[in-house]
Amino acid sequence: MALYRINQLALPLDADESEIPRRAAKLLRMEYSALLRTTIERKSVDARDKDDIRIVYGLLAETDGTLPRSVPASVAALAPPPLPYEIPRAGRPFSVRPVVVGAGPAGLFAALTLAEGGARPIVLERGDPAEARHRAIEAFDAGGDLDGESNVQFGEGGAGTYSDGKLTTQVKDERGRNRKVIQELVAAGAPEEIAWLAKPHVGTDRLRSVVVGLRRRIESLGGDFRFRCRVDGIDVGAGAVRAVRVGTERLETDAVVLAPGHSARDVFALLEVLGVAMERKSFAIGLRIEHPQEQISRSQYGPRWNHPRLGAADYKLAARTSDGRGVYSFCMCPGGTIVNSSSEAGGVVCNGMSDFARNGRNANAAIVVAVGPEDFGGEDLLAGVEFQRRWERLAFAAGGGAYSLPVQIFRDFRAGNRTTALGGVLPTATRGYALAELGACLPPFAARGIAEGIARFGRSLEGFDRDDALLTGVETRTSSPLRVLRDENGEASLRGLFPAGEGAGYAGGIMSAAMDGIRAAERVLAGRLTK
Repeated sequence: MALYRINQLALPLDADESEIPRRAAKLLRMEYSALLRTTIERKSVDARDKDDIRIVYGLLAETDGTLPRSVPASVAALAPPPLPYEIPRAGRPFSVRPVVVGAGPAGLFAALTLAEGGARPIVLERGDPAEARHRAIEAFDAGGDLDGESNVQFGEGGAGTYSDGKLTTQVKDERGRNRKVIQELVAAGAPEEIAWLAKPHVGTDRLRSVVVGLRRRIESLGGDFRFRCRVDGIDVGAGAVRAVRVGTERLETDAVVLAPGHSARDVFALLEVLGVAMERKSFAIGLRIEHPQEQISRSQYGPRWNHPRLGAADYKLAARTSDGRGVYSFCMCPGGTIVNSSSEAGGVVCNGMSDFARNGRNANAAIVVAVGPEDFGGEDLLAGVEFQRRWERLAFAAGGGAYSLPVQIFRDFRAGNRTTALGGVLPTATRGYALAELGACLPPFAARGIAEGIARFGRSLEGFDRDDALLTGVETRTSSPLRVLRDENGEASLRGLFPAGEGAGYAGGIMSAAMDGIRAAERVLAGRLTK
């Protein structure tokens, strides 16, 4: 038997997938009877010709014969079976248990890897477990008080749980960490299709239960979770971690995987006090834009936009502003909602969220402009944090001071006028909204860049720059404003501290954060700690 990888097999939109084996045999120039099995490895939509939309498959084909020489390598080639991810084992016994700070993607997969390696990690999460966290968010959205410890940013699953749950990444990984993450997500309850879709997503409604499944898996391997446990201090001796303090409790440890998320500003301040080497880094700032999902799908797919095999269309847009900055769409959520992601008193932040079905009336995405350390003002390590806070507080005021999200139609934003009436695009913002003038909630260069970008994007995506396209502010938490420096062994300048994920400045989404968490755990298990 032999296994071959077929790079592309395109079927018409209305074709049935039962046709795949015969089409595959034809591509391989083999008799149909020689084809033992085909497995979908990748599935995507080719809508370049809207009158002839195709579903494109990447396949693994198992045959009882060899591939004819006449088949070009660009069509198919021998595919050795992927090597399974090898679970590392600790290089030496752990006299004290490792601690993982944060239960977002990086923290969860660091904890899982440590647990599989026999290290019995303790996971500290400042927020609530998923079930209680969701209740806290619902209470806030209904008009209740903001819980600074359990909200859209903090709690089991991290900020990514309340997003679209996209699993795309540009990170290449020969050790199989990417595949490991997908397999574990599916085992924890994610839909199996994430293993082959070109643009896989889980959705917030599914992610809330998936993270619980991951927690239970880690607990079954000897890991412990402690919720409502914010790290208040790290004890240091001889330049190395000695303990983590939570309130009055002291947890002795010599290995800490630090995966706090991009909004854990108190953790950044703690690291600065400890003298841990960090650097300021670029991120992006902007607004969310909403359009009717039908409009986006029609623009992307044409007259067959509502075909059941297509689903809600997405987009990815980028341009350069007149002053040379990048302006681009970020975290696009088909059929989603705008979620109030506030986590600090007196400031509001927005983000996008979709359920698995992506069946909401609106599409939304952040339109953001690049921001660099030169824009922060001052030389303080935490200047980027204060830069974010400034615009979040102005947005809080623009929304009326009660955590409503400020909104404005594009025509008014472009003209600098406060919106007094909405058009045909109705807000989906959780907790509520207030008509406002969003230019006051952004640096002038960002406001100009967003206006330019939307106008430019309207040339490639019909109706994107419609007058009543709805803008919501502000989106400031696109990534961490800091990077915790680490050496070739993955350690910070404080020995025994292993920064990981988005909060540490080394990831940009669920998949890359999860893989970075795995790497951090591997380094702990390798026994490279200096005693």
